[in-house]
Amino acid sequence: MDTLHYLGIGFGVALTPYNLLTAFCGTLIGTVVGLLPGLGPVNGVALLIPIAFALGLPPETALILLAAVYLGCEYGGRISSILLNIPGEASAVMTTLDGYPLARQGKAGVALSLSAWSSFIGGTIATIGVVLFAPLLAQWAVAFGPAEYFVLMVFAITCLAGMADNKPMKTAIAAMIGLFLSCVGIDANSGVYRFTFGSLGLADGIQFVVLVLGLFSVSEILVLLERTHHGQKAVKASGRMLFNVKEGAFVLATNLRSGVVGFVLGVLPGAGATLASAVAYMSEKRMARHDNRFGDGDLRGLAAPETANSAAACGSMVPMLTLGVPGSGTTAVMLGALTLYNITPGPMLFQNQPDIVWGLIASLFVANVMLIIMNVPMVRVFTRILSVPTWALVPAIAIITSIGVYAVHSTTFDLFLMIGIGICGYILRKLDYSLSAVLLGFILGGMMEENLRRALSLSNGELGILWQSPIALAVWGLVAVMVALPIWRAWRTRQNRTRPLADSSV
Repeated sequence: MDTLHYLGIGFGVALTPYNLLTAFCGTLIGTVVGLLPGLGPVNGVALLIPIAFALGLPPETALILLAAVYLGCEYGGRISSILLNIPGEASAVMTTLDGYPLARQGKAGVALSLSAWSSFIGGTIATIGVVLFAPLLAQWAVAFGPAEYFVLMVFAITCLAGMADNKPMKTAIAAMIGLFLSCVGIDANSGVYRFTFGSLGLADGIQFVVLVLGLFSVSEILVLLERTHHGQKAVKASGRMLFNVKEGAFVLATNLRSGVVGFVLGVLPGAGATLASAVAYMSEKRMARHDNRFGDGDLRGLAAPETANSAAACGSMVPMLTLGVPGSGTTAVMLGALTLYNITPGPMLFQNQPDIVWGLIASLFVANVMLIIMNVPMVRVFTRILSVPTWALVPAIAIITSIGVYAVHSTTFDLFLMIGIGICGYILRKLDYSLSAVLLGFILGGMMEENLRRALSLSNGELGILWQSPIALAVWGLVAVMVALPIWRAWRTRQNRTRPLADSSV
């Protein structure tokens, strides 16, 4: 009953006219940002943080805005994936596999409306999961001390590499780069300058907004400039605009399964919507019979990733709010937004500031309803936005990005630092390193150092405190599993490759 009471308080916050208007603006902005190739939810949220702070929005309204942008980006990413075969952001990559073939078959309207409905189901399933499990996890998390939090951060880092199916080593290296960047600046305890190279501009460390916009926006500008125009035109959404009852019933089981998968993977620190959409798609493909048309326009191949990525977006709020651990790159940015408002995420947040937490959770329901109502009628409008040429898109991104960075400290040093980080981010992208892993490593690095210092202070420097409690031992066990997972996968792949050779030699 306490959960329903607090949820009622949350709806009281989310349904005020001011917050409803804020949620509507956030969903609209997020959808537009999501459908523009390369921007994605990280950029959308990062660009709005300094604007929300400069406008003096109260913390609950600012979080509602950022959450609405996040969900809107997950919706919007499907539009360019289906119509142009260009994913708006990483989690929409799997949508192109069956969404674009459906559009080429003249079923663009059906594909767009079904994907919007699937995203709505996934978001609803995950939001219900947040309501049910976030308070329980918050109560359990009270038992966490600094040692347990440090081990949890280590687990989040190893999750990045363990969950990366094809490039665990590169993902681990990217996370280590993020950890190194988090060490730049003055040491809080000793006052020693670390890795500043004599620059006063780095004395306060690298600001997360500068890092995010440099890694993603500037590197994306360089990628857009690199691309050549292939003469690809938007597929017009003609004919039937809505899926019918038969098609909805056909993918209902897929929606439910993928929603659960997306929520579970969204809760895992570092997994995120990209992994959730890939796992859901491959799971449904494995469960389908031999007569499936996955890759050629199967409705289940469209519904699975769309349901999963929206569910993962909502699920990633759970570790952010209850443990102070970002569940994805976007929630890592939102975690930084909380620090701007002097809000400390964690289990006590549910007790000390329930209006903020439950207002955010209630706004997830509101944003999902707004998005399903908004997306279907505005398909044609969004299609026209996709026709914006690169010569106009690149300057627009550059201007918005520069304003967002300059608004933090009003220094030109941050602009030059952003450009330098963007060039490095572009090189990392070309070398196929995960930029999200860099960002997560950066966010977790500061928290890891702080909790390690506190734990060692409590134990007078004894490292044994890091594995004394049952919780710490259990999490260390999970760390071992995540470290062993890519090794086991590599061994299994090698065995599968050598087996046909052995059979042919017999």
